[in-house]
Amino acid sequence: MNKVLVSLVALVAATVTVPPTLAQQLASVETSRVVIAPPQTALARTIKEGLSAAYYGARPDTRAHEEAQRLYFLYGERHFEPIWLSETDNGKITFSPAASKIITLFKNAAAEGLDPSDYLTPAIDAARLSGDGIELATLETAFSAATMRYADHLHNGRIDPQSISVLLDIKRKPINEAVLLERLAKSSDPAAILMELEPQHREFQALKAALAGFEQTNAARPTPIGDGPVLRPGNSDARLPAIRDRLKLAASTSTLYDELTVDAVRAFQEGQGLEVDGIIGPATVAALNGGAATRREDIIANMERWRWMPSELGDFTVFVNIPEFRLSILRNGQEEYTTRVVVGTTKNQTPIFSDSIRHVVVNPYWNVPSSIIRGEIAPAVLRNPGYTDSHNMDLLYNGSPVSPWQVDWSQVSASNFPFRVRQRPGAGNALGQIKFLFPNKHDVYLHDTPSKSLFARSYRAFSHGCVRVQNPMEFADALMANEPNISRASLESMFGPSERWVNPQTQIPVHLAYFTLRVGEDGTIRAFGDVYGHHEKLIAAMGLDVETPPAIIAEAEPVPEELSP
Repeated sequence: MNKVLVSLVALVAATVTVPPTLAQQLASVETSRVVIAPPQTALARTIKEGLSAAYYGARPDTRAHEEAQRLYFLYGERHFEPIWLSETDNGKITFSPAASKIITLFKNAAAEGLDPSDYLTPAIDAARLSGDGIELATLETAFSAATMRYADHLHNGRIDPQSISVLLDIKRKPINEAVLLERLAKSSDPAAILMELEPQHREFQALKAALAGFEQTNAARPTPIGDGPVLRPGNSDARLPAIRDRLKLAASTSTLYDELTVDAVRAFQEGQGLEVDGIIGPATVAALNGGAATRREDIIANMERWRWMPSELGDFTVFVNIPEFRLSILRNGQEEYTTRVVVGTTKNQTPIFSDSIRHVVVNPYWNVPSSIIRGEIAPAVLRNPGYTDSHNMDLLYNGSPVSPWQVDWSQVSASNFPFRVRQRPGAGNALGQIKFLFPNKHDVYLHDTPSKSLFARSYRAFSHGCVRVQNPMEFADALMANEPNISRASLESMFGPSERWVNPQTQIPVHLAYFTLRVGEDGTIRAFGDVYGHHEKLIAAMGLDVETPPAIIAEAEPVPEELSP
């Protein structure tokens, strides 16, 4: 019986979220009186005994108690009869037709970028079908556990995002396990039901197709170009022959970065939307490693991250892809507007999460985060009390401005700095003339910036975590396309010394995402650098084999840190 109890505790440890078709069906299930029907067979009685022991043996107000209760009610409504086991006319116990089809899915899990061994566990070995009642009860509940685990992995992914980084603020998507299991058990095509759980987004489906065709095309795949020093015209590097081959230049064993290769690199950079400088840095290497050179583990890891995304991105939404340093506005999945962005440094990373834009602020104050106050502003003010005035800033004490010349600074230190700091609206404000708010615990947002030169670079991770938008007023105009009373002109008419808040009638979903592969409408796969290292950490966590590590983006020419979000 202990094996039964272990299986019961494992069963509902995973939760699953579903896309609208299934979600709507689950939402339509009304709460009703729980009916515990008496078991009518010996196997059903064994299942009830195990479930009852787990339910009544667990301490109330614990997850184990909740899980055992849900499973007890699920089986109780069906006289504790098994879902996955069937009895033939001669009394032989077999897997049900639905269970057999699901086992086939488990065996083919690699085609989904999943690991078959996560589901084909010893607990669901067909040899147990010839066992006694306890063995069969264990098999029954273990199969439910494996099925729910598979469903959860299809929709939420195999890996907990927080195990990769605490800045992957991803919300899991729950499911009514009872409804899902009943649908699967009664269906003649359980695969179709389970496939509803995977992302329906075009790019996920394209990556899945690329994974399916990977082995057939693997022989013709070039070896990914490895990381190395930044190459400028005239440099030498052992990677140059492979780079020429990738650019479809005449074969050459020369390791000199010659003029012909420079011209080809410039043309490639222009086609990829990179800075056209002829310098082969990490961003250019990452782009060269896209397309035919894409690794299998890159495809699987990006599929996993699509599973972390919400089921529905929204009919009209903002999508920021951090490795791409680019923002897009999508309408019904089609790009309607795009612009470059600057994101957080590797030290001050932009978090990954989804929210909704609720406010547009013209002539914004910049309320300086406490980390920047402690690390930068407080030491500067202690050295020079005139620092705040020279940077158009206010010192605030209990919400009221305080003159720095009236403070006895001998009584203040950086560690006990009692002031909040804000920067007043103006041409030099770190947020520029406009910001786009989606209130969140990370205190990040989209905004303008007076530092425009960084947008010309291929590598654009220079902020303290917020996302700077290259063309903020063009973006504002595109963002307000559905707002009859808000436009670029109406926002620009508010420019001045006073902060002005504008509230759109409809909140706009915004997704700060992290994809190192993007798939174009024509199926072309483009690759981007792993700016924060999330990608390689995920590949390691998934236990994927890695032959040649890709270049991880790093800034070749350091830029002095700016006092800005």
